[in-house]
Amino acid sequence: MRKAVPFLLCSAVILMMMVSPCISSSGSQARSEDGAKSYQLSQTSEVIKIDGILSESVWSEVPVAGGFWMSYPVDDRAVEDRLQTEVRITSDEQFLYIAAVCYGPEKHVIKTLKRDKEFWDGDGFGLVIDPVNESTNGFVFHINPAGVQAEYLVTGQTGRRKEPEPGQLLKGFNLAWDNKWLSEVSTYPDRWIAEIAIPFKTLRFDSDKNNWGINFFRRDAASNSTHTWSPVPIEFFETELGYTGTLNWDQSPKKVQRNLAIIPYARGGAAKDYEAGTPAGYIKQAGLDAKVPITSSLNLDLTINPDFSQVEVDEQVINLTLFDVRLPEKRLFFLENSDIFEDFGIPPMRPFFSRKIGLGENGNAIPILYGARLSGNVNENLRMGVMNLQTRESDGFLPQNYTVASFHQQVLKRSIIKGYIQNRDALQSEIADYNRVGGLEFQYMSADGRFQSFGGYSKSFSPDLEKKDYAYHSGIGYDNKNLSVYSNISGMGKNYRADMGYLMGQKYYDADRDTSIYIGMNHWFTRASYTIYPEKSDRIISHEFNSRLILDSDTAFKLLNNNSELGYVLEFNSTAQLKASYGHTVVNLLFPFTFLGDEPLPAGIYRYNQAELGFQSDQRRLFSLTGGMSYGTFYNGTRAQYTFGIKYRAQPWGNFSVNFEQNILEFPEPYGTGNLFLISPRVEINFSRSLFWTTFFQYNTQDDNFNINSRIQWRFRPMSDLYIVYTDNYAVEFWGPKYRALVIKLNYWFNL
Repeated sequence: MRKAVPFLLCSAVILMMMVSPCISSSGSQARSEDGAKSYQLSQTSEVIKIDGILSESVWSEVPVAGGFWMSYPVDDRAVEDRLQTEVRITSDEQFLYIAAVCYGPEKHVIKTLKRDKEFWDGDGFGLVIDPVNESTNGFVFHINPAGVQAEYLVTGQTGRRKEPEPGQLLKGFNLAWDNKWLSEVSTYPDRWIAEIAIPFKTLRFDSDKNNWGINFFRRDAASNSTHTWSPVPIEFFETELGYTGTLNWDQSPKKVQRNLAIIPYARGGAAKDYEAGTPAGYIKQAGLDAKVPITSSLNLDLTINPDFSQVEVDEQVINLTLFDVRLPEKRLFFLENSDIFEDFGIPPMRPFFSRKIGLGENGNAIPILYGARLSGNVNENLRMGVMNLQTRESDGFLPQNYTVASFHQQVLKRSIIKGYIQNRDALQSEIADYNRVGGLEFQYMSADGRFQSFGGYSKSFSPDLEKKDYAYHSGIGYDNKNLSVYSNISGMGKNYRADMGYLMGQKYYDADRDTSIYIGMNHWFTRASYTIYPEKSDRIISHEFNSRLILDSDTAFKLLNNNSELGYVLEFNSTAQLKASYGHTVVNLLFPFTFLGDEPLPAGIYRYNQAELGFQSDQRRLFSLTGGMSYGTFYNGTRAQYTFGIKYRAQPWGNFSVNFEQNILEFPEPYGTGNLFLISPRVEINFSRSLFWTTFFQYNTQDDNFNINSRIQWRFRPMSDLYIVYTDNYAVEFWGPKYRALVIKLNYWFNL
């Protein structure tokens, strides 16, 4: 297979070169025909009070950015007058000011008062800013009619508008990015007004750049519609960087005072580990985070003795696959510019996955002594990241040093050459214990974002593992309003290791010998869908017909897994959905394996089928429901799955929900039967925009765990918080406590 890799990469590059002139040309033309807009901005000397009331004279003097266009559920018409939005922009030496007047009746959907939560599911106004204007990365700021803020980062690789797969995050979105900015709203019977001030020191920009990419978007929940100032096709998210308008400066903003931030924390509490049989002990810990601007577009993050006790616990899942589940990263230190480090490989095979640093396989924390991370734009075309972290010795884990360096160099219009080097080294080890990985990739994307192709190659270096230590991938995809197709082929040798990565399909568990086995493998994934948008229906948005094929083999091309699926999705204008799918699977079970802890299923080839139905009710209503059921054969037995969720929203202060999943597995004797439950109630109470109480319960019979996580958060100053967190874990089968802790944590954000 090694010999095939250069051929695959060369083929992909040749194909890119052949289609590049056509695609780039049509992309620029499409952008022009779609009416991308521009705004001429000038500075003001007037003092602007951010109060949601546009009383300053400058707001009546600057131009109006109007004429918003529908982006969803249609993209072929202007927004009707009664729902139009008017935006005005100005600036001074410290702030970029935006005023938005959002017309429409005062029947807003406010999902929560909590910052950064569910902002896409209710009413809101937002803007995306691309200061480099190269469609590589941008900043998004969003506010709803209750004045609740959300901010996040986007890359130029957000892809087609669609919901992420269960357990996955939206591609190209960094929803955990936090920073300081000012805003306020006022509401009236026929409109609501948002007034926003974004500090220049919050943004990363080049002071020599006179033209920024910018777009404004509006979400109107009552009509389930999304509007944009510069038109964005329906198949893309409203934050798609390839369709921004232009913000023209009379005089580009000057470099501002450095935004140096020091964030010390202290925490205390008590904990008892019942499983380990240790006595209760007190928790005393302090540490420090810092954000040091190296340039206006390059930032250094530092952390000493970090603590992530305030981070919400992982949402548990019932895992009926042969491999570990990838859970999302929630620790803030790893999240800003995370795409620079993580956007390599394909989703099932990432050479870098930050949860491998400072977290064990069971999710328990391994103490980190320090961390440093430099990331951002070196210039308008080059992004880079360098990270180094050191863990402490803990519970038999040797202290480890982790180093990662990566770069993204933009070429052509929106294409990227990118590479990375990783090193893990165990300290105080008597034998060589290290893992080093390097890789290089090329990703082509057309100017309009509809065509992409990519290829990459990686090699690892580990003690006593030579040859067959490679990994490769290549792929191609195309999207338009109706058609979406994508295909990739990838693989790795049995001696390839990426200790800081997530590699699905390489590591198998042999239940008979209670050991893990590594194999070399090839992976082929193809999906295709066709979406119909009825023009004369007031109730239905779209009919989507989709299919996918997954084919895995070992390096001798012996079958490991073959999964094919046909599906249908019906979307209603009310936000309701119906889904149906039918799948066929062939699995070559290489080693005995058990899903229930009984007699392992014997190795061999299994064929089974599964049919599934799912639904979602109108998510705008105070009561909303989700659910589904599937049934079919499963290895040499049967599987029935039932899911159900109910949510009540006491607008805007409360959210109360319960999610339920049941899997009934029946295998012939002696392989057992099982009834796996996962029940997850959640209670969220928002006392104000700065005081929240969230309690999360999880009852999981597969993991033999009942978990309670209750957290009070008081944001007493911008970006400064007091947390009170109570965690309790119980064994389900033989009811009894496993671990219990009460922690109080205070962090304070100093700007210097």
